[in-house]
Amino acid sequence: MDYKETLHMPKTAFEMRGNLTKKEPGFQKRWQDEKLYEKMLERREGAESFVLHDGPPYANGDIHLGHALNKVLKDVIVKSHFMEGYKTPYIPGWDTHGLPIETAVTKLGYDRKKMGIAEFRKICYDYALKQVANQKAGFLSLGSIGDYDHPYITLQKGFEKHQIEIFGKMAMKGLIYKGLKPVYWSPSSESALAEAEVEYKDVKSPTIYVKFAVKDGKGVLDTDCNFVIWTTTPWTIPANLGISVNPDFDYSLVDTEKGKLIMLSSMVEELCDKFEVEKRDVLKTFKGKEFEYITCTHPLYPERESLLMCGDHVTADAGTGCVHTAPGFGVDDFNIGMKYGLPVYCNVDAQGCMMDDVGEWLAGQYVEDANKTVTQKLDELGVLLKLQFITHSYPHDWRTKKPIIFRATTQWFASIDQIRDELLEQIHSVSWVPAWGEQRMHNMIADRNDWCISRQRAWGVPIPIIYGEDDTPIMDQAIFDHVAKLVGEYGSNVWFERDVKDLLPEGYTNEHSPNGIFRKETDTMDVWFDSGSSHTGAMMDRGLGYPADLYFEGSDQYRGWFNSSLIVGTAVHGKAPYKQVLSHGFVMDEKGVKMSKSQWNAVAPSEITKKYGADILRLWACSVDYQADVSMGQKILKQVSENYRKVRNTLRFLMANLDDQKFTAKDCVNFNELSELDQYILTELKDAVDYCRKAYNEYRFSDVVTYLTNLMTNELSAYYLDYTKDILYIEKEDAPVRRQVQTVLYNAVEVMTKLWAPILAHTCEEVNDYMHFDEESIHLTTFKDLELDFDVEKIKADMEELFKVRKDVFKALENARAQGLIGKSLEAHVVLHVSDAQKEIMDRVLSNAAQWFIVSKVTFTTDELEQFEVCQVKVEKATGHVCPRCWNYTESENEDGLCDRCNHVLHD
Repeated sequence: MDYKETLHMPKTAFEMRGNLTKKEPGFQKRWQDEKLYEKMLERREGAESFVLHDGPPYANGDIHLGHALNKVLKDVIVKSHFMEGYKTPYIPGWDTHGLPIETAVTKLGYDRKKMGIAEFRKICYDYALKQVANQKAGFLSLGSIGDYDHPYITLQKGFEKHQIEIFGKMAMKGLIYKGLKPVYWSPSSESALAEAEVEYKDVKSPTIYVKFAVKDGKGVLDTDCNFVIWTTTPWTIPANLGISVNPDFDYSLVDTEKGKLIMLSSMVEELCDKFEVEKRDVLKTFKGKEFEYITCTHPLYPERESLLMCGDHVTADAGTGCVHTAPGFGVDDFNIGMKYGLPVYCNVDAQGCMMDDVGEWLAGQYVEDANKTVTQKLDELGVLLKLQFITHSYPHDWRTKKPIIFRATTQWFASIDQIRDELLEQIHSVSWVPAWGEQRMHNMIADRNDWCISRQRAWGVPIPIIYGEDDTPIMDQAIFDHVAKLVGEYGSNVWFERDVKDLLPEGYTNEHSPNGIFRKETDTMDVWFDSGSSHTGAMMDRGLGYPADLYFEGSDQYRGWFNSSLIVGTAVHGKAPYKQVLSHGFVMDEKGVKMSKSQWNAVAPSEITKKYGADILRLWACSVDYQADVSMGQKILKQVSENYRKVRNTLRFLMANLDDQKFTAKDCVNFNELSELDQYILTELKDAVDYCRKAYNEYRFSDVVTYLTNLMTNELSAYYLDYTKDILYIEKEDAPVRRQVQTVLYNAVEVMTKLWAPILAHTCEEVNDYMHFDEESIHLTTFKDLELDFDVEKIKADMEELFKVRKDVFKALENARAQGLIGKSLEAHVVLHVSDAQKEIMDRVLSNAAQWFIVSKVTFTTDELEQFEVCQVKVEKATGHVCPRCWNYTESENEDGLCDRCNHVLHD
């Protein structure tokens, strides 16, 4: 007889191989066709909401791994909170205005300077929507669920309308003003930039030391003395109007071969070495405040004076202690210049070229070229003490990747000073994850200058300012309301398509335009003002309330979206737009290098999903410590794939022992009727539910992955499923002991599938198709809540002692195997000498000790045996013969050598 046919071997149609790349698109289509997102909202109608407000990615190009990391983790947050019982509306958004789209459209052959601005904007509009559609497909391919049929897009009429209204509210509160200040200026973009649009790169720059001869020493210095300044931007020397010193520092007048030089006393020796002078006699020492209002002669323009000023911004850590000051090209320079009444002189145009008033010898040169020309001129005039080159961090335009300059221009600003205290107070009312985010944001707001919100671009939301004929900006709520109404009806293009008179309320008059002559602002708003308004234009407009429960983006958004949203939200609504802020790091390659196309190390999410599947990408995102920078590469993908296989195969084995899914919830045995061995696994499952739910709520996804993987690998696969095979395969199909084990397995599948569902979204849906935990989708369920009314702590204590004995037995079996005494563990007869307490537990808990140890026979003795950690063990070769059905050794004399148990199963 072929006894193999009598065994209840695992059987399931659930495939061992995931074939994710083939199956996942089908699940994604089903979720969309069957309106899963809408059903999720319906299932939680009336429940408490948890709102994750989506920070809008910029709509330009295919999604990259940073996008994928962000979107996957957001999806895990939404799904896990849904399964926790919350209503989880999630509206994806896109940022669509600004330079990158202008640049992309220009590369397609459209020149905004040679066509009507309204026409150019329409091309940008269409291009942006194509990019949104492309990225939407990319996000859906990750298994993301949300209101993708109705996203918020910053170019939508309704969104733009709210943005205009927000601008108007801030303007009427006095928080919007126009001013001349040095701002980040990108010559390559021909536009002002926000701090969030600036990145720093190391560059090699000239650094020069220059003599400024005293013109009027105010009775303190003679005219043969020279202040020594230092700068890394020689091109700004033509704009010099002053020299700043620290009033409290000590300065020395040093007699050298190169003249009488004034410098910080603490740096005399270092600087004289640098200037290669032997003579360095200190003639006199002064406090910086003694130099105030002394004037020097400008070395390039003898007719111009340079004023000595006192400022605390002067430090002693670099340079000479005498700071070259050009109010048109630096914030500190501007501020001290204002204090001393200096003009804001800017001699560089929008393209970064020197203007005509610098002289024919320099006019027209780009600032980087001017560095060399200015330095050579200073050398010719005999005032250059030293030229060196240093490598230092310098600001660049994050879009064009080219250097920027500080340049004084007339721009529109949002005042930070007026609401700084309120902003700082709001920061401390928010929960920040990681916790260091609070201090980071505090420092950024505490140190932040007023926000430059105007851009010299065509593609953006217009700054809705009308000027009177005396050039006064008119701040009038009636105008703001009327423009907002027009934009809401026609879109922001209406501002560029219509004459200024058609943008005003009918019959509008104003004291600044007695003749009815008006003009409109041509600048557009910073795109950070767009996205920073999303809490109103998307969240509140969709009825999701204010503030959101969570904002979650990359760590670069502390100076970007988190920042702008906080400013706009607090200014308009009086409080932060978020209750909690969570951030993630950047994606690196396996060598720790940041991924970028220029480095040739970028891995596209589509490459991963097409080769491995989206669930592998999702598992990776949830396995890493995403709050820091994370790595990705082929080795990592292989490791993640291997972990996925373990998870999938464990789920498959659990299901395969449920009689091809014929065993269902109605067949489960009451938990109180289970053996302690079975109840113990239920306690482990309940602990998993409690731990993972808490971890999900705290966004500790890698802890969820680690915990579940360990539970499946150790307590289930290596322990419970290993020893219960003997029961599942050998006993009668409906034997009580087998039904007890299947009860545990069924609950294990349900618990595990639901705990994994937010992460392994497609795989767990596939499991649900077999198990029918929910008739429609696993993503419409809640986490399994195991109700255990037996003594959990007693069972855990019993099992802890049993596992100690089991560990000793396994060690003894390993030794016996190494000695060649046995091969498989079923060849063993284990003799045990245990304590009375251990024996009591084993007698009470283990109905079949040999089965639990996976050996053929266990005998207890009081004889002295080899001592292991907690008990004494001896391993002998089992006597008798092998049962042809269960492979246990037996001394029975049944037909075909069957053991008594197998004989009973087959014949009774």
